[in-house]
Amino acid sequence: MGWLWAIIVGFVLGLIAKAILPGKQHSPIWLTTIFGMIGAVVGNSLAGTLGIRNTPGVDWGRHVLQLIAALIVVGIGDALYFSLWGRPHRRRMRG
Repeated sequence: MGWLWAIIVGFVLGLIAKAILPGKQHSPIWLTTIFGMIGAVVGNSLAGTLGIRNTPGVDWGRHVLQLIAALIVVGIGDALYFSLWGRPHRRRMRG
């Protein structure tokens, strides 16, 4: 069940990050989900380091850190994706 939640949270964080970031993102949805999952892990680590990982009630600090980390990871990951695979290659027709 832990992997299922990781995928769901990664999907949601990735979509929110894509919606917040300006411009068009070129990475596919499966890669955005992975970026969101990485952002969630980084945000949880930061929250643990700051001592706000588990608080009574809703962990708003942890969620904000996860979103900030997802924004950074999606932004950098999408830029890398576009620089490596995003440019269309056109063949010239010889005739």
